[in-house]
Formats: sequence, structure tokens, C-alpha cells
Amino acid sequence: MSQKTFVFTSDAVPPLPTFSQAVVSRGHVYVSGNLGCTKDLKIVEGGVQAQTRAALENLSTVLKASGSGLEHIVKVNIYLSNMPRDFALMNEVYLQFFDKEKMPARTCVGVVCLPLGADMEIECIAEIP
Repeated sequence: MSQKTFVFTSDAVPPLPTFSQAVVSRGHVYVSGNLGCTKDLKIVEGGVQAQTRAALENLSTVLKASGSGLEHIVKVNIYLSNMPRDFALMNEVYLQFFDKEKMPARTCVGVVCLPLGADMEIECIAEIP
């Protein structure tokens, strides 16, 4: 039987009542989607680059609370509300957070809209070393 652990850290943006910040199961952590927002759920100003930075910093905080880290990510999913405008801008910031020789697998898709009017959202699956 599988044992799941639900992750919560007050150092990260609090989750809405409908999901957890992350769930640990069978040596992996599944991190819920992160918007580029503050702890009081206000989207950060500065467009997709500022939101990407804030979302990845929050993702890193949740991973750390789970016993993992950005370097242990195996899969990332990114959602952009304006793919043509924001793909390259988002990638500029994204590349600052990962070793270029050890990039995780990734999917990036365009969506009609995101919660709170965000430009981007990111989620991941990581190993727990």
C-alpha cells in the first residue's frame, strides 16, 4: 500500500483549500502549480519574467520542505497565457535556475487563462535523494 505525505511550509505561498503545496509518494515529490504571486496571493508586477522568478523561488521553497531541490526535478510543466509573447521571456529566467547540462524534461503549453490573471504557472515532479 502506498503511503503519501502531504507537504506544507509556511515559508511558501499558501495553497488554496482545494489542493496541497506538494505530495510525497514513493521517493518523489509532486509539486502543485505555482503562480508568480506573493504570500497574500497577489500577482507580482513586472510581467512574465518577474512571475517566473517568483514561481520558481516558491517551487524551490516547497521542494526544500519536501527534502528535495531544483537539482532533483525530473519533469516540469509550464503553462503560459500568451505563448507567442512570453515563451522566450520566460525561458530567459527559467535558464537561470537550472544547470544547462542537466535540464529536466519539460512541457510548455499555451492556455486561455490562468488563476488570478497570471501570465504563467509551473509545476514539477522531483526525486527525493
